[in-house]
Amino acid sequence: MPDECVNGRPKNDSSVESIARSPYLNKGTATPLSTRNALHLTGILPSAVENLDLQKKRALSQLRAKSSSLEKYIFLAWLRNTNIRLFYRLVIDELEEMAPIIYTPTVGSACLEYSHIYPFLAPPGVPDGLYLSIDDLPNLTQIIKNYRPYQFNESLTPQIAVITDGSRILGLGDLGVNGMGIPIGKLQLYVAGAGIDPRRTLPITIDCGTNNEKNLNDEFYLGIRKKRVPDEEAFDLLTKYRDNLFCFNDDIQGTGAVVLSGFINAVRLVEKDVHPTEHRILFFGAGSAGVGVAKQLLEFFKIEHGMSEEDAKKLVWLVDTKGLVTCDRGDKLASHKVYLSRSDNEGRQYKSLMDVIEYVKPTVLIGLSSTGGVFNETVLKRMAELNKNPIIFPLSNPMVNAECTFEDAMRNTDNRVIFASGTGFPPYVEQVTGKIRYPGQGNNMYIFPGLGLGAIIARPVKITDRQIYASASALAESLTKEEYDQNFLYPAVQRIRRVSAEVAAAVIVTAVDEGLARNPEINSMVKKDLQELLSRSGEKWQELIKYVEER
Repeated sequence: MPDECVNGRPKNDSSVESIARSPYLNKGTATPLSTRNALHLTGILPSAVENLDLQKKRALSQLRAKSSSLEKYIFLAWLRNTNIRLFYRLVIDELEEMAPIIYTPTVGSACLEYSHIYPFLAPPGVPDGLYLSIDDLPNLTQIIKNYRPYQFNESLTPQIAVITDGSRILGLGDLGVNGMGIPIGKLQLYVAGAGIDPRRTLPITIDCGTNNEKNLNDEFYLGIRKKRVPDEEAFDLLTKYRDNLFCFNDDIQGTGAVVLSGFINAVRLVEKDVHPTEHRILFFGAGSAGVGVAKQLLEFFKIEHGMSEEDAKKLVWLVDTKGLVTCDRGDKLASHKVYLSRSDNEGRQYKSLMDVIEYVKPTVLIGLSSTGGVFNETVLKRMAELNKNPIIFPLSNPMVNAECTFEDAMRNTDNRVIFASGTGFPPYVEQVTGKIRYPGQGNNMYIFPGLGLGAIIARPVKITDRQIYASASALAESLTKEEYDQNFLYPAVQRIRRVSAEVAAAVIVTAVDEGLARNPEINSMVKKDLQELLSRSGEKWQELIKYVEER
């Protein structure tokens, strides 16, 4: 029985229609007869009363009959906006199948088509998120108040919001208002991965215009039809707001953390052959995401291996569209590239990726370039010649932008590669042994649900680098013995709820240790066992994880 009903009857008649039409409270064909009578739904629904399992079976049958991933995305969006309980039952129970549809890689295709499919994602009048236009600034407060998807329960204020301006979407560039698919997709994973109440999530798109001519000329485009307002670099925005607003940047910090986690486990796998402090890490792609990931990796060497910041920086090389990023290359470097630009190149410049590989002789090759197939046969085979087990992370999304496939990496390294990608790839069957090998996927969904949940529970003053690092470290440690034995870099996605709880617990402990947690209950609980909890072992650590899981 919905909370808004008492003894089978609505608390007040004015709430009847709202409850009956609520995608969260109305269970559709699973609504009991007593509730149908209470909400005046008798005769409005067919007479059969089903259970959630049967509803899920029907939904799966319909979903799997769709011929394309985009059709599946549209089906699931409509389901989410009409029957939230059924939608999340489906997603949570079948997460391995559902995640690639509601998030990457399909969400990229959905964003490209968003203005074309928008009317078919939800019934009329059901808000799918909050759209804030640059032209709306004078009325911003009132517009935000207009977003009341659960008007009959004023206590359901947002606990977490995901915001985009649509300017940098999954390597697809400036999509303008079509980028709304990203906040929606991420928040679905906050719910599925960390158990956050879906009614307390808020997707926001800030429409600042778009420089995408295809959108501007598209008769169906739903955003402002003018050039994008000039904005600052993402790094500058993060620096500007991170100490003033309770926020983090998932594209920079979340990506960095999940890659760091996979990197930590990759380093462990090759430690017999390469000492951690002797790695040579080559980044192909020197945008904000690439440099953000590189900075996260430096923290590993500083924290776990006692290296100075300057010594740690010497382990990293950046390559952009002009070649190796050096101090004396002759062009004006973007501010975020200067930090990791090389000054030890003795005046020599290296323009091609292969030239840089021959110069650096990397043990690790990381791609964040959105240049599909750039890690070609020549590159992969050379990495295999240089290393017993080359670490190769093609991280660009969507799949067409991935620097190489898992199959290409396995085939061209004699199956010796340590691999993680940003998009999902199918398993690879070794031709001689018949052994099935599974690729690692550095998906942000391993980080941001737990990081968000930990922040909600601890309520720290701000999200710090230490908390981000703790989330990555906890993710790396979350593997089971079976997963370690199979050389996995990331845990099985089916365990995402448990993994998110461990990540959240690590964030909570770190926030308390920093003196930033504002939740009195959490401070009292954690402080008395702080040293044991910082070690992430023992009975108290398990008790904290259980506490988080019960939130």
